[in-house]
Amino acid sequence: MIRSLIAGLLGGFALFFTGFVFWGTPLATLAYARIDDSGAGRLQMALAEVLGPRGTGTYLIPDPTTPAGTALYGQGPVAMVHFNRSGFPVMDGGALLAGLILALAAGVLIALALQTLAARGARFGEQVRTGLLLAIAVTGYGYLGQPIFNHHGWGHFIYAFVSDATGFGLAVLAAAWFLNRRSAQ
Repeated sequence: MIRSLIAGLLGGFALFFTGFVFWGTPLATLAYARIDDSGAGRLQMALAEVLGPRGTGTYLIPDPTTPAGTALYGQGPVAMVHFNRSGFPVMDGGALLAGLILALAAGVLIALALQTLAARGARFGEQVRTGLLLAIAVTGYGYLGQPIFNHHGWGHFIYAFVSDATGFGLAVLAAAWFLNRRSAQ
């Protein structure tokens, strides 16, 4: 169990630092479409006016659950807006700490799954192959399904898929390496 925990923490750190490379560096600009500062200011004011009183949340605009919203949705433009009525720092230390804890927990779960495979006789290659296929399947469906089902464009979602599939893949490799390295001694 201690071996799985250490392997999971190693995998979690790999996942966290991969996320930092993709999202905490200028590389992240590849994920987003841009508007100029003037347009951003006008849009920010409109968001504050319309969504501010309703509060933080994710909004589907227009709302397709009403007859008028359905007609407007069909005409476009449409948006899914992740809205926070309060500002926060671009590099929020609290979010980074919570993200690290989440990555470490994910790494431990990955290591436990790999340990289960190892207990059934799966060797390093089989563990890695299974882990990588699951990482690609889950992140692929989760991210690439968004532009398929919601028609929001592919750029951000391809970038997020590559980011998370890479991070989970490296977490699998790190955890499997540690589990197998230690068990061989």
